[in-house]
Amino acid sequence: MTKVAIKDMTFVEFRERLAEKPVIVIPLGSQEEQGPHAPMGDYMLSEKLAELVGEASGALIAPTIPFGYADVFRCVPGGIQLRAGTFCALLEDAITAFLDHGLTHIVLFNGHTGNTALIDQTVRGFKQSHGIIIPSINIWKAIPVSLWHRLHGDLGEKAGGHGADPITSVYYHLFPDLMRPDLIEKSSANKAFGLETSGLSAVRYGEAEVLVPLDVFDVNEHGLIGGDAGLSNAGIGKEFTDYIVSHASGFIRHFRQHDSRGFS
Repeated sequence: MTKVAIKDMTFVEFRERLAEKPVIVIPLGSQEEQGPHAPMGDYMLSEKLAELVGEASGALIAPTIPFGYADVFRCVPGGIQLRAGTFCALLEDAITAFLDHGLTHIVLFNGHTGNTALIDQTVRGFKQSHGIIIPSINIWKAIPVSLWHRLHGDLGEKAGGHGADPITSVYYHLFPDLMRPDLIEKSSANKAFGLETSGLSAVRYGEAEVLVPLDVFDVNEHGLIGGDAGLSNAGIGKEFTDYIVSHASGFIRHFRQHDSRGFS
């Protein structure tokens, strides 16, 4: 089988693939809690999904950047959080390593939404310095509402949240032996200042939100932010996986046909 993960190639094998002018996919994830029932290393999902994307699209998959900007989870033991500057510098160096060898079609495959603002900051820097457009796919945000409702019916919106779907179902599909369904807890949000919390960054006051720097344990002692992991299963995880792979592979094939130095 043709190798797609760069970590599995000798440098001679990789050098031979340069003639294809491949798209390079850089997976990103995080080492953070995903509820009491799922492994903390969600970067494993980014890595596995990226390899499936490589097999479907012909892209080459860089080693996964396993740690992200995740200060809201710093209160939970076992996590590893990068400072904003560290994350940006690491991502910049990883991208530069491929640009140095003339590889200008690079796609970021991001499995941690907390990385999003720093990814944007970094790729804008490359646009200014190199004239290169580097797209980024947010793995979990790519799932359309229509698929949520097809898989979860009227509970579509209630099934999603941190510590629930889509990650819990995809874990059941890809890494079932690592799951602990016996530890599933219900998600319920604590109050702050006597006010309802809204996600991890705000409280509701009157008809508006007031931004406050919440940590995950401020909101829920089990690390759950919305959703119901009891609704998750491997069958749903396969559907999510198939969609993500199809979506990302289709974009990569499209992107390969266009100039990464512009929008033509």
